[in-house]
Amino acid sequence: MSGTASNQVKFYGRFDHIVLLTAPASVMTERLVRRTNNPYGKEPNDLARALALKETVEPLLRRGADLEIDTSVPVDEVVEKILGVVLR
Repeated sequence: MSGTASNQVKFYGRFDHIVLLTAPASVMTERLVRRTNNPYGKEPNDLARALALKETVEPLLRRGADLEIDTSVPVDEVVEKILGVVLR
C-alpha cells in the first residue's frame, strides 16, 4: 500500500511494518523531470508542490515509520532492505 491520507495513522496497527520510502530532493527532481510515463512533475508548479510536500509531509510520515529507506540507491538494495525487515 502506498500514499498518504490525513487519518492514516488510525490504520497503522493493522500493518506489521510501516516503511517510508524517501529520496533527496535532488533525486526526486531528476526523477520527476526525466520520467516519460507520467506528466506530473514536469510543470514548475507540480515540481514545487512535490518538493513542498517533501518538506511538510515527509517529517510526519517519518514519525510513524518503523523503517526509512533512501531510494536513491539501486532498486535491488531497496528491495533487500525491505525484505530484511519483513522476512524476519
